[in-house]
Amino acid sequence: MAGKWEQIEQDGDRYNLQYRTAGDSKVRPEHAALNGVTLPPSDPFWQTYYPPNGWNCRCTVVQVRKTKYPTTPRDEAMQRGAQATGKDTKGIFQFNAGMEQKTFPDYNPYTIKRCRDCDIAKGKLNLAFVPENELCEACRLLRSVNRDKNKAEYNRLLNASDYKDVGFHEESGGVKATHVGHKFDGKKGWYETDVQDAGFRSGHSVVFGEEPQDIYKHKSCEGLWDGLPFEIAGAETATSNNIRNALKHCASKPDTKIAVIYFPNDNFDIGEFNIGLSKFNGLRGTPQYKLFDLIYCIHGDKIIQIKKPSI
Repeated sequence: MAGKWEQIEQDGDRYNLQYRTAGDSKVRPEHAALNGVTLPPSDPFWQTYYPPNGWNCRCTVVQVRKTKYPTTPRDEAMQRGAQATGKDTKGIFQFNAGMEQKTFPDYNPYTIKRCRDCDIAKGKLNLAFVPENELCEACRLLRSVNRDKNKAEYNRLLNASDYKDVGFHEESGGVKATHVGHKFDGKKGWYETDVQDAGFRSGHSVVFGEEPQDIYKHKSCEGLWDGLPFEIAGAETATSNNIRNALKHCASKPDTKIAVIYFPNDNFDIGEFNIGLSKFNGLRGTPQYKLFDLIYCIHGDKIIQIKKPSI
């Protein structure tokens, strides 16, 4: 169909285009609604409803003489087009492959999934060029907004006398800082730093807060992760029990909104994590349980975000 569009373009509007189905019993009723729609090739209708209009669609278009077939009223054609593609909720087929010279539109579930393999999306930014498509443009815009937002936070922390080691990552927009009153635990201070640096490189704002030690039974969080109170716990061995215990530790701080689990031996296992999370959720209704807004698992240079920790 893309090749056919190239031939159609050569004739311009000399002929009209007519939408036609395969004309047999296998034709989908919604596609049958488009059968016979006749409009000039330059009409915007063909930008959205040029076939194929679904998986295994056999519809086509033919060039017809303008004097032989009347053109379809534009509003009627668009209404029939919307009916034909109503099941295409992702918008995968609502474009003209020949006009765009692409198999699928830039922003679709298939290209979105490729973000997980993209060095730019991971914050590495070591590609020689940025692909020109809508998905990458959106990614670039979001990172620009993130940098602008975090730059203001960086400047605030830089000018504050009670913060040290303030840093700004120019590529990712990440921010890090440590309150002078933050008491690094001798047993976990090294992985606190690793967690801060991992978040910093990935574009997050990771600010260690003040941890007063002289207030009876006071339990303060590590600080703010993207503006929300967070607590860190380590899982040297990635067993389900250790993961459950790490989540219990994060839940022991009343203000915690984000739980950050660090795997210092780079041994994160999603299966063990899910079992550990299930064990932790089994504590629901007890003082040891807390529903977090987010959970981050950090191992090596990777940060895995658990969006729905209550499942």
